[in-house]
Amino acid sequence: MPCTPPSAVAALDGSIPIGPIRVGRTHAGPRRTLHLRFVALLSALLLVSAPLVGAQQRGVGDRQSDGLAREQMWRAPSAEDWGKPVLITWQRTWEDALALARETNRPILVCVNMDGEIASEHYAGIRYRQPEIAALYEPYVTVIASVYRHNPRDYDEQGRRIVCPRFGTVTCGEHITIEPILYEKFFDGRRIAPRHVMVELDGAETYDVFYAWDTASVFDQVRSGFEERDEPIIARPRGDRSLRERLASPDVRDRVEIETLYSQGDRATRWKLPTTALELGAAAPLDLLRLAIFGLDLELARLARAALAQSTSPQAIDLIVETLQLPMDESEREALIAALDRLGAQSERAQTLAAVHRGLSGRSHAVDVSGWADALGGASYAGAVDGTGDDSRRREVESTLRVQDEVLDSADAAAHLELAESFLETAYELFAEDPESARLYFMDARNTARQAEAFGADGWRLDAALSIAAWYLDDKPMARERALSAVAAGLPEDAPGWNAMAVLAIFAQARQQAIQDAVTARRDWPTEWLSDVNAAYAVLARHPFGTDEQVAAHYDFLLWLGAPGPSWRVLEQGIERFPGSWELHERLRRRVLWARGVDGLARTYDELLAAPDASPALTWFAGEAAMASAEFRRRSGDDDAARADYDRAIAFFERDIALNPEARDDADHQVALALAGRARLAFEHGDDAAALDDLLASFARRPASANVLDGLNLSAVDTARVLRVRLLERQQADALERLDAALRAPDPELLQLPAGEKERIAFGEVEAGAADVATGRHRLADADGLRIE
Repeated sequence: MPCTPPSAVAALDGSIPIGPIRVGRTHAGPRRTLHLRFVALLSALLLVSAPLVGAQQRGVGDRQSDGLAREQMWRAPSAEDWGKPVLITWQRTWEDALALARETNRPILVCVNMDGEIASEHYAGIRYRQPEIAALYEPYVTVIASVYRHNPRDYDEQGRRIVCPRFGTVTCGEHITIEPILYEKFFDGRRIAPRHVMVELDGAETYDVFYAWDTASVFDQVRSGFEERDEPIIARPRGDRSLRERLASPDVRDRVEIETLYSQGDRATRWKLPTTALELGAAAPLDLLRLAIFGLDLELARLARAALAQSTSPQAIDLIVETLQLPMDESEREALIAALDRLGAQSERAQTLAAVHRGLSGRSHAVDVSGWADALGGASYAGAVDGTGDDSRRREVESTLRVQDEVLDSADAAAHLELAESFLETAYELFAEDPESARLYFMDARNTARQAEAFGADGWRLDAALSIAAWYLDDKPMARERALSAVAAGLPEDAPGWNAMAVLAIFAQARQQAIQDAVTARRDWPTEWLSDVNAAYAVLARHPFGTDEQVAAHYDFLLWLGAPGPSWRVLEQGIERFPGSWELHERLRRRVLWARGVDGLARTYDELLAAPDASPALTWFAGEAAMASAEFRRRSGDDDAARADYDRAIAFFERDIALNPEARDDADHQVALALAGRARLAFEHGDDAAALDDLLASFARRPASANVLDGLNLSAVDTARVLRVRLLERQQADALERLDAALRAPDPELLQLPAGEKERIAFGEVEAGAADVATGRHRLADADGLRIE
């Protein structure tokens, strides 16, 4: 059964009432609808909810209208199926599809797919690879949409495309990027997969097929939708065309032909291609320019950069940003930044990126990084915020608080300011365990600092006290205003102190907010603001009270702005200082996968573990990296390497249990997922015995993990369902009894379908629940690069 997939752009909340299932609508007439057989659906739901009681049942899961279990109707692909090539030719972008459709007078067929959903798996692993289905789709201009990433990156180091192993033809970035465009145009506010939408040249939908019980009804609609069309097709000659015409063609087949010609041609051919592309201006094929820019021929790279600098296409923005990370002459760099300026007239993102690349090279006049570095050089400071303040300072605070009545009755500005700081330190100590009392102390600190100001106090200490108190009292505008004043006042005497760290952090946040507000409003902003942000975070990265959250904030902000190079350096330094940070390792896995691929992930963690002073905490994160690697290898069909990575992950988590016994439950969860992943591999290779053994081991290791989705959107229960059908078909009664016994043991709730696949009866209608996309530690999909930005 289809279900509603998550989106990288907009989340759906609640359930989606769909009423009659819409199988199609005519281009010019009213929508055609088909009502599901209500009794069949109700029977399916009852079967899903029932306990599994033995080998006499035909399957685990809901039954279709003809009595087949869903696992029988939508057969799970085998390793042999996944190994076959995808035979449907998808266009790379919506713009290309539109241009090709207009040139050839052909309709567009939009296909939507979702990882882990049983019908989508069937389409992706079986149907898209069958010659008869490819022939059925051939009259259309086809595009594929999916929000899931199957390759960690889209291009290798030399700019060559890495085609998605699930869909072929397109990169993962392309089928992810096209989804929100199609959602906005055609999906009626509902993200449902699998789905087929026929779109005519005027943008009208001829049919929109989803929630169909079988593939036959879908393929009949695909066939009849085209056959009933009156418009003649315009044939495009592929033979006698000039190089310029082929370079300007939007057809993916021409794009592949040109890129192959460049990769395999001699130097004269390779020189002629970007030279001709340069004449096309905005129509220059970007993937050809990428091959030249990231290739080994320096002269061709310079020529391609010149062509890129002349582009007027917003699609060139990402390539410009990537190119700016490479070494080049300053004049070339300025030309590319000028191209971003020019593109800024039609793209606020380009406008922002131009300012970013100028700001990154600037120097902050507000934060003296070298002065702070000197002040922090040999500093060792323990503050009350973490309960480790030295006894002498604590005694000073207690002494000040004892005489607070005398201070408050006086007009002594300095004494008021010192009392305000004592209130702040007391609030720090209380904040974690008694936030209400802490809030009262923050209010006392604010009020006392204001009184100090009234008596004539000014300068860094006053602004810092008022800024921090306002921050904790949720007066963010005042906190930012006072932080700006504090930093403008110059380097504090107590630079290693907690107050100094806090004010710098608020200052950085103030500058970030100002940049974000300006970008959102499409206003120009001083590039020095970005220099200030970088300078403040550079100090915080060395400050004794700096945190991994500050490193993560700096990294995320630079990525948001489109500065991947500087963000990488920030992350490397952060991991070195905070080797046990969950937040930073999540970002490290994503970044390494994107920049270095799956092999680079294992190498990175091997290097971290081999360091002489390697933290024991790295063992856990090496296990998570191995899990991420295993899942990407499964997506690419490298099953032997995936199995080895699962074994490697299990070994790391077992070692972590020995090092950190109190975290055993988390490690057991990861081991259970790894065993379930191995079981799926064995199932796809037809090894039922190994699949059963690993499934039973997974259930035994941690029953509560049985229905947790892995990075491929599959759970141990999902694999148990399809394995059970095959054991029934092969009449393996003993194995079936072992599996059923294991499935009877856990909490029945663990045997339910994931939230996104459940149907429920309500108000006389069928409602489909939105996909339940878990986040955090128990969900490797998001943490490890399925949707890498």
